[in-house]
Formats: sequence, structure tokens, C-alpha cells
Amino acid sequence: MGRRRTPELYRAPFPLYALRVDPSAGLLIAAGGGGAAKTGIKNGVHFLQLEQINGRLSASLLHSHDTETRATMNLALAGNILAAGQDAHCQLLRFQIHQQKGKNKAEKAGSKEQGPRQRKGAAPAEKKSGAETHQEGVEFSVENLHEVQTDFSRDPLQKVVCFNHDNTLLATGGTDGCVRVWKVPTLEKVLEFKAHEGEIEDLALGPDGKLVTVGWDLKASVWQKDQLVTQLHWQENGPTFSNTPYRYQACRFGQVPDQPAGLRLFTVQIPHKRLRQPPPCYLTAWDGSTFLPLRTRPCGHEVISCLSVSESGTFLGLGTVTGSVAIYIAFSLQEVLLCGCCCCCVLGLLL
Repeated sequence: MGRRRTPELYRAPFPLYALRVDPSAGLLIAAGGGGAAKTGIKNGVHFLQLEQINGRLSASLLHSHDTETRATMNLALAGNILAAGQDAHCQLLRFQIHQQKGKNKAEKAGSKEQGPRQRKGAAPAEKKSGAETHQEGVEFSVENLHEVQTDFSRDPLQKVVCFNHDNTLLATGGTDGCVRVWKVPTLEKVLEFKAHEGEIEDLALGPDGKLVTVGWDLKASVWQKDQLVTQLHWQENGPTFSNTPYRYQACRFGQVPDQPAGLRLFTVQIPHKRLRQPPPCYLTAWDGSTFLPLRTRPCGHEVISCLSVSESGTFLGLGTVTGSVAIYIAFSLQEVLLCGCCCCCVLGLLL
């Protein structure tokens, strides 16, 4: 008897590159696309309503926003503002959702006589922006705020974007190895410095203003503005003493439960080169003040592609390049759930 298939939460009509959850509004935001190639695959950002129905998580499409010829490869969320990485650019989007109230009986009867509600994408104003609203009784709008080029390599690509703790600043990194920090929402540049030789793979902004960056040069660095504070030293003291070099794939700050001032940094280390018999990947917790390692655990032989920390700091989520997902307890790095299907199925646990 085969393994029971997990119910599907959502299927995107385009390659899916970025997901964000807004717990306060119960929104799942999904983005991706086919890029500039004329393959017929659209580029867009989908806004979905998350609900618990009979004990199961359900997602219904509220709104789709057309991003024209650019696929969104990475996202950051600050309230109702999205920072979307599209090729070498970052675009700020503001979304607003309103529940319609006070329809009288005549309006309701009229809407029934007219048949199914038409998508707002058919209206001239919405069609121009490529937006569509799909749920009855909901008004949803997306506004393009500002856009700026954030990467300037020969083949420029913004790879990562994140907001600071009070959402006043935005940090970006990409293939040219430079960190750039921008004011929100004007996208006025306030800081730029070279952080890595080669691509920046991930970055994280702490509440004390410190910035952690990881790159393809096998380094993980801690910065205060553009000044190097320290570097993380995992390979030298890690559990593997082989000749296989590891690089840092992801980094995230997380709160320490029951300690308001406590802070942890979590990183993922993966083999720098693909081997026929791949060594394990590792998950490591660091002290958020001293940046000394607290504990490290192997997390399987599948290559880890992304890391997420729950808002409470209790759980860690790992995704692999093959599509499997695992959930770990942040304090002990003990695995509590392994799922071989799409990462959407564990979003409810991380909310």
C-alpha cells in the first residue's frame, strides 16, 4: 500500500519561486513566472486567502497581479508592502484588501440575474495593470510604488531581499556580491558595499542593526553597516573533517521563546560541490550576540535550498531542491516532521 497523498493546497499556473505568509491577514502570497521568454507562461503574484475548514487548511485565490515580462524570484513582506526581486530590479508593491459590506437585497438579486460575477480584469483600469479579483465580496488592489536596479554584474540578478525590524530599510543582494540598503518606500539608497567575491546567496537583518551575509566564496560575515564585525567559523570547528568544502546556503535570525531580548542566528551549510555520494547538509544555531556556534545537526543528504523561522522562534522549516520539506525544533534542532511533497502543505504549522 503506497503512502497517502497529501491534499493539494494550491497549484500555481506558473513556475513558483517565492512564497510569503501574512498571518495577520491570513494571506498566502505566491510569485513566479516564465520570465521574458515568449513561452506563453505568465508572470505574476497571486494573493490567496488561508482558512481552516473542518480542521484542514484551505486556500482560495483572491487576486492575481500581472508582472508583465518579469518573473518574481524572491519576496519580502512588510505589512502590506511587498519587495519583489525581478531580474536585476526590486519593485515595491502595496496591496489593500477590503470586505464589501451593506449590499441590499435588490443588489443581491440583480447580481444573481446577471449570472456569475465577472473578473475585474475585464475592466479597463484593471486590465491595464493585469490585475484580477476572483472572490465575491472582496475588493483587492495592488499598486506599484517604486522600482530600482539592485544588481550590476555582467548577468545581473537580485537573489535575496529583506526588510529590517521596523520596515524602514530594505537590504538586497545579488550576483555582483554587493549589499545595498534602501529607504522604504522611496528606495533611496543609503548604503552600498562589497560583501563577497561572487554571488550573495542569502542575507538577514537583525533587530540590533547587524547584517549577516552568506556567499559563494564559502564565507558568512557579520556587518555593522559596512564594517565587518566578524565571520562565522563553522567548517573549522564543524562535525566534518573531510576535504569536502562546505558553503553557507541560508541564514535567518529568530527569537528565543520566553526570552524577549534573546536572539539566535540559524544557518544551513551544504557541500560546495555535488558528489556521487553526497555528504550530509547541516543546520546550525549560533548565539545572536557573540556569533559563536551553539549546536549543529545533520539534516539529510538532499541539498537544502531554503530556510524559514516561525514568528515565535519555535520552529525551523527546511526545503530541498527536490521539493521535500522538514520541520525542526529551533531550540534542540530536533526534526519533528518530514514531508516529501510541496512546501505549501506545512505552511499552517509555521503560522
